[in-house]
Amino acid sequence: MAELSTDERVTDELEALKAILLDHELHIKENRKGEPECVETVVFPSTGEDSQSQYVCVRLVVHLPPGYPDVSPKVTLRNPRGLHEDTVRLIQSDVEAKCEDFVGQPVMFELIELVREHLTSSNLPSGQCAVCLYGFREGDQFTKTECYHHFHSHCLAAHCAAAERHYREEQEKVPQWQQDPKNKFQAICPVCREPIKCEVGILSTARPPLDVETAKDFAVTAELRELQRQMAALFSHQQQRGGIIDLEAEGVKMLLRTEEDSAAATEELSPPGTSLTTLHSLEESTTMPQVSSQLCTEQHKSNQCPTRQSHHGNHQRYNNHGHRKRGRGRAQYRRYFDRVRQAEPTPR
Repeated sequence: MAELSTDERVTDELEALKAILLDHELHIKENRKGEPECVETVVFPSTGEDSQSQYVCVRLVVHLPPGYPDVSPKVTLRNPRGLHEDTVRLIQSDVEAKCEDFVGQPVMFELIELVREHLTSSNLPSGQCAVCLYGFREGDQFTKTECYHHFHSHCLAAHCAAAERHYREEQEKVPQWQQDPKNKFQAICPVCREPIKCEVGILSTARPPLDVETAKDFAVTAELRELQRQMAALFSHQQQRGGIIDLEAEGVKMLLRTEEDSAAATEELSPPGTSLTTLHSLEESTTMPQVSSQLCTEQHKSNQCPTRQSHHGNHQRYNNHGHRKRGRGRAQYRRYFDRVRQAEPTPR
């Protein structure tokens, strides 16, 4: 019966939340059995019907454990926008304390109201403007994007105007036949890069931030000079040890190759073994003197004994059955091939 009573309390609480919140503001996740296990909603500050004055928001996530509400739920704050870290930690601490106080009874509506009270009291953007890097002071005119990021109105107008000018300059570089008239400029958030609506004409009429107007001109102080001296000494030390590359010196360098480098490169590129080019060159250098000496010897013999040479030639021609000097040519080629392989350098 206790389990049935718990289900009824959770069901009644969810029905009440659906009646108070809109469908797109409340998200309920169920498990495989159809039981609710997680409830999410985005909480805004109380500003009546003026939604443009809501500068902060946070997503409240309530995990319902088995046995809720007799067991305290686990609460998480996600995607806080415009809130300082200290404010988020304070809200988280108060939410956990509220869950401990409401053990045994539904607490989700109480959590939503608690978070809304904190957001209402902190409904001013915290942090810095991402364009000028100055904070928000009283009297500054600032604007809020659809993604709940805040900028000085003057800074956001200058950012969007510069982005549009750069976009048009890049489009002018594209050939006319490649330009797409449907591809128009779209302003994006400087923080999250989401598309935003920015009326540059209206925002540009805002005054610059007070910190920008009252900022002093930059002057080199003694502390900056001392830091510059330390950096110069470090630069010189690294340059002497070769830790810095001089781009100008590297650009004027010329690549010089010697004959030894060329020979070594050719030797590395040549695969091991006997190539036709090497064989041809070595044959010309080794066989030509031998062939000429053989011709001289045969000519000398022919002058001394022409009858013997003719008889020897006819006898060898008949013994080879028409294939003149077939065996002698193969043996001579094998000897040349062996000498070539011995003469080639051994690959390293």
